[in-house]
Amino acid sequence: MAIKDNEVVSIEYKVIDTATNNEVDSNIGGAPLEFITGKGMIISGLENKLKELNKSDKADIVVSPADAYGEYNEEAVQTLPREQFAGVDLVEGMTLYGTGEDGQTVQVLVKSFNDDEVTIDYNHPLAGKTLMFTVEVLDVRAATEEEIATGAIGGHSHGGGCCGGGHCDTEEPEVVENTSCCGGGHCS
Repeated sequence: MAIKDNEVVSIEYKVIDTATNNEVDSNIGGAPLEFITGKGMIISGLENKLKELNKSDKADIVVSPADAYGEYNEEAVQTLPREQFAGVDLVEGMTLYGTGEDGQTVQVLVKSFNDDEVTIDYNHPLAGKTLMFTVEVLDVRAATEEEIATGAIGGHSHGGGCCGGGHCDTEEPEVVENTSCCGGGHCS
């Protein structure tokens, strides 16, 4: 019986960028990714294909940018005054996290900087990429009413990880953290 909405699905996955054949993320050998179907907890292209599978199934699922992290948007690259990054030891390629005007966490990549300006990219690191997920469905069960209402599986909220849905806004961030992005996709 295929997976349907409001079920807790547990998967093991590896993701490669089909253009480069480089692995961009994997949880193989680690904790499984758990999510509730129909809640937008993972990217739509992956979730829709997973719904065609059953417990113990394995599959290779190719997801286009439109059904993953969106197309790359040149307008999401901005140059800001360096003083907005006071106290941050900038490094090209580093990922910064901040809070946008709407209160959501915003992830940006530092593309370049000089003494006066910092060029940042609000695009998700996997924007514009066609991704291939090699997945195994480890478990499927009905979500409890509390899990459906709260989105917390077994009492714990789960970030989307690499497979998480949504896109970073083009709001100006307040820099709050200096860290690297694991595998180009963990922004929760």
